Amino acid sequence: MTQFLVRRIAVAIPTLLVISFIIFAVLDLAPGDPTSNLPLTISAETRASIRASLGLDDPFVLKYLKWLRQFMVYEPLALFQGATGIDLTPNSDPPRILSWQTRSPVYDLIAQRLPQTLWVVGLAYLFGVLLAIPVGVYSAYRHYSWFDQVGSFVSMLGFSVPTFFTGLLAIIIFSVQLKWLPSIYDTTLVVKDWPSFVQQVRQMIMPVTVLAFFNASQLSRFMRSSMLDNLGQDYARTARSKGLQERKVVWGHVLRNSLIPMVTLIALGIPGIFTGAIITEQIFRVNGLGDLLIRGIYVSDIPMVQSISFIFAVLIVVFNIIADVLYGLLDPRIRYD
Repeated sequence: MTQFLVRRIAVAIPTLLVISFIIFAVLDLAPGDPTSNLPLTISAETRASIRASLGLDDPFVLKYLKWLRQFMVYEPLALFQGATGIDLTPNSDPPRILSWQTRSPVYDLIAQRLPQTLWVVGLAYLFGVLLAIPVGVYSAYRHYSWFDQVGSFVSMLGFSVPTFFTGLLAIIIFSVQLKWLPSIYDTTLVVKDWPSFVQQVRQMIMPVTVLAFFNASQLSRFMRSSMLDNLGQDYARTARSKGLQERKVVWGHVLRNSLIPMVTLIALGIPGIFTGAIITEQIFRVNGLGDLLIRGIYVSDIPMVQSISFIFAVLIVVFNIIADVLYGLLDPRIRYD
């Protein structure tokens, strides 16, 4: 396992470097100028000075190397200093990736938005996984029953209907008509007593439910398919012939092997938690990472978009490695060394 991890990390490093170059090149060469939103009364000399201060006139390779050094070296050191108070930076004022819109460090803006995304999107994904696994298992075990038929219909409906439609439908029904739940997520709410806790739960119900319904609909179909493939395998029939209870056969043998393909889907879905559900956050006005990314695109905040996109790529590579490691833990037949 150790040799496998070393090989995967050795492959992941150049892979991330290539991805970083592609992301930086595509966004740097894309149309858009941070000075285009300035008033027309600003002179050309002032615009040129602003472009020079942002480093827009530097050669492409130099800009990429500066951004990569800031992302890989100075930003992690700044986060470490903020968490521990220990300064490991080589100089007193290290260059950091700054947002063109706010002139604040991009990592600080991401850290401010991350809790909201984790609360809403993270809980939705967790509830979706916890709901999808038992529903998929029971649907496969009782396939073609009324539960399986209803579950298949609801899952196909939830997976086919986009989240912006179900989100707007939930707002119309529960906020506009019934007036049970707030339609806008209040990110300034501070939970300090029981009424504020209840308000926090009420404003989280709709966005969490919409995303959990979508995630559970997708994952339950894969769980059902994987269970059906394993219920008829020889090892399941052998376990039954030895006199094991059906409950032990299903939950102790079949489920463990059926979870192996699910690990990839669940692990690869986790990076989406950190980048946020962009559409759902826009509908319910959740000031998370998805909203931050959309605002950066609107105002051509290239450093912001580059950083969030590359963080998403890093998370995908990392959780791919984690999924491969979990394969060996779930299936003893898999050996990497």
